[in-house]
Amino acid sequence: MKEYQEILKGYKDEMVNTLRELVSIRSVVSEPEGDLPFGKNVEEAFRYMMNKSSELGFRTFEAGHFGGHAEMGDGEECMGILAHLDVVPEGDGWTYDPFAGTVENGRMYGRGTNDDKGPAVAALYAMKAVMESGAPLKKRVRLIYGLDEEVGEWEGIDKYLEAAGTPDFGFTPDADFPMVQAEMGILVFDLVKKFKKTPKQGIMLKSITGGQAYNMVAGRCSAVITADNYSAVKEKADNFRKRTGYEIMYRPKGRSLEIITEGIPAHGAKPDKGLNAISVMMYFLGEIGFENDDMNDFIRFYNEKIGFNLHGKNIGVGFSDEISGDLIWNSGVIRLDEEMGSLTVNVRYPVTGNMTEVYEGMAPHLDEYGCGVVKGAHKEGIYIPADDKLAVTLMDIYQKHTGDYETKPIITGGGTYARAMKNAVAYGIKFPDEEATEHQKNEYIDIANMMKGAAIYADAIYRLCCE
Repeated sequence: MKEYQEILKGYKDEMVNTLRELVSIRSVVSEPEGDLPFGKNVEEAFRYMMNKSSELGFRTFEAGHFGGHAEMGDGEECMGILAHLDVVPEGDGWTYDPFAGTVENGRMYGRGTNDDKGPAVAALYAMKAVMESGAPLKKRVRLIYGLDEEVGEWEGIDKYLEAAGTPDFGFTPDADFPMVQAEMGILVFDLVKKFKKTPKQGIMLKSITGGQAYNMVAGRCSAVITADNYSAVKEKADNFRKRTGYEIMYRPKGRSLEIITEGIPAHGAKPDKGLNAISVMMYFLGEIGFENDDMNDFIRFYNEKIGFNLHGKNIGVGFSDEISGDLIWNSGVIRLDEEMGSLTVNVRYPVTGNMTEVYEGMAPHLDEYGCGVVKGAHKEGIYIPADDKLAVTLMDIYQKHTGDYETKPIITGGGTYARAMKNAVAYGIKFPDEEATEHQKNEYIDIANMMKGAAIYADAIYRLCCE
């Protein structure tokens, strides 16, 4: 065993403490504050990791408040390890405090433990162990801290790469082992419909609010209605619960009635692992019938063209290919008031497809219901051949550490920083037999597996930058 592997084992307690302190920072991207483009909480997490990197003896660089890195080694070539410090909102239903870093039964629970703070800490201490061992680095190694991976157009990583330069090759510890060979294309857009005013009589839909992020399966949805008498609506809700088994409840809200549906949160790339509370709500609302015909059309549009289908088949985008399989559709956020309904959608399309096919496929279905589309973020898919030198090396390291020669490289709907540069792949930190908890309540990382992942990263650094 290489000396750096023994050194790494000695850092276990410090790694756990570092991760706990990092998880305690609620680094959800928020509105800009002064010169902080992603808000003060993301900046606090960034500052913590930059200070920790300096304490551990690394050279550091900051691209303003858009990102930075910890670096070691010398040489013309540079390997990048791309991690991110922002997290998705915590959501509801946690057993553990999402920002306490609670350790129980060998696991640390908290938002970001798995995605992506735990992997960032594992990579940082893998670098520390290699550096402390005196291994003969022939290339520079950078652990890059991105700050807005979970949202938008990745302004932070783009500005960082512009200021610091792009590494020659690398990986991101933000997915699954043994390695991610392909990532599907990602689209984010809003489907919108404006409503004509209706006299305030009968059963009126005042609002719908559901979901927290485009790349999360909505775990909760709320609708507020008004009526002269709510007994019929309550009876429909009770019957709906009994007939479908879905969780639905109602309660007074002033003179209105609030209806709440509960789903199961999951990552937007894996909507089959959850249950979308928005789809449950729209299914129920479709059984009521409101005074506003435009609202009824919007609800009917959702139920007929989207509903519980996770592959876009009813809305004209049921594309598929041999590499990545079916397109993935996630209805992430819904906002509706008396003037307009808006649904934020996250689509993962096959690697052989493109953005234009998706928008053109939806167009006639949107026109049918008088809906429009507001285009948002787009990231093209990536595909790395299995015989690529980087892929072969990383697969060999994983196999030697785990003895797993059966699991093949992965095709995923997830989107990682591997897309931010050429010659990069997603590599861990979740192992094939582990539960996927990213973006879910009670997210956790298994501490033993975090250490195993760090050992794999240390060998990757050595093999790619020393030999």
